Amino acid sequence: MTQNTFRVITLGCKVNQYESACLEKRLKETGWNPAGRDEKADLVVINTCIVTQRASYQSRQAIRKAIRENPGCIAAAVGCYGQVFPDELSGIDGLSIISGNADKLSIPDYLGKIPQKYGPCIISGDFSTKGSFDYSPSRAISDRTRASLKIQDGCDSFCSYCIVPFARGPVRSLEPSKVIDSLHCLSEEGYKEAVLTGIHLGRYGTDQGNKISLKTLLAKIEDEGLPIRIRLSSLEPNEIDPELIEMIAASKRLCRHFHIPLQSGDENILKRMNRHYTPGDFAGLVELIQEKIPLAAIGLDVIAGFPGEDAHAHNNTFSFISDLPVSYLHVFPYSPRNGTAAAGFPGQVNQKLIKERATELRDLGRKKRAAFHRLCVGKEFSVITKGRHPQKKDMIEGISDNYLNIIFSSSRLLKNTLQTVQVIETGADWIMGKAVD
Repeated sequence: MTQNTFRVITLGCKVNQYESACLEKRLKETGWNPAGRDEKADLVVINTCIVTQRASYQSRQAIRKAIRENPGCIAAAVGCYGQVFPDELSGIDGLSIISGNADKLSIPDYLGKIPQKYGPCIISGDFSTKGSFDYSPSRAISDRTRASLKIQDGCDSFCSYCIVPFARGPVRSLEPSKVIDSLHCLSEEGYKEAVLTGIHLGRYGTDQGNKISLKTLLAKIEDEGLPIRIRLSSLEPNEIDPELIEMIAASKRLCRHFHIPLQSGDENILKRMNRHYTPGDFAGLVELIQEKIPLAAIGLDVIAGFPGEDAHAHNNTFSFISDLPVSYLHVFPYSPRNGTAAAGFPGQVNQKLIKERATELRDLGRKKRAAFHRLCVGKEFSVITKGRHPQKKDMIEGISDNYLNIIFSSSRLLKNTLQTVQVIETGADWIMGKAVD
């Protein structure tokens, strides 16, 4: 049996996934070995999420399950939960280590120093002592064609529903030279796409004064001429300006894909959320993107049932999104999160009503996605191939720069290649194409 085995369990966002990959890399470098699928692990690390009360509950469930399935293991709960609410975790039997985001990548340094009989060791780091960006190059997307690169951490927006600024600390950015070096490494390893991620990506560089911004970083990446395309993760609406849109429109390297948190289409609810734009501002942005980049994917985040959202406010959101030329929706039922301003707001919405509103918005999202897919019929796209489709073995699957998951027939196994594909047909949840030689 393999000795010093570990398993990392990840909940939550893409940044958590990236940091779990970094932690796995550090554990391997310090003599730990990944546990087999059915093998008990000596160390289990649960990278937690607390973005909603539901996420907190799921994190606690995952911790208890890991301890139950790996008896006698060192169990470490790390990440957002340990950063903000370590006391909530300290009563879980069998938990060895509780660590926040400020220290979670240093967990290997603490192993072997944990006094098991006195309950969990709480490692409580302060972001103010972590002035620089905690950098560890890694790859967090497992299909081996697309890599994730975390270039920013922290948030100072304090939206009224969000616990993230408390869990992630102030804005910190990876130095441009390290971003470029990492992209060179990814390209040399054969990756065809890198997804630039962060907690608040549009704030990249604001901790560096006027020396660098996301746009100037993207210009530097363009100048490198690397054979790797760049996808941006979520950007706030007031951080996407005409210059950035023009840059993406003119580029053959930057993906035509915008993921933009809307959260609500009602002006009063946006104010209560502490969001600094109006529905009119947002509509103007989406229309400008569509004008400059007609087949760009535009995805939205939207919250259903925020405190004070009556039927009129919900209808405003539904109608507003109905009129926007967007491609897909990510819908989140509002869940009060202790420690946020909104948890104490009057006008909390009944959970049954929240669920109904979320269902309405998800149905709208499916219609928007189908309509966008139909717009793409007859058009050609550059697709990164992932390999054989798991169910349709005569088909290759891949992802286009504008975020279409396309399948097409091929007698050859095409994996991690760039292939021009014409969309020929779409269904409720699929897009069929044909390879263009």
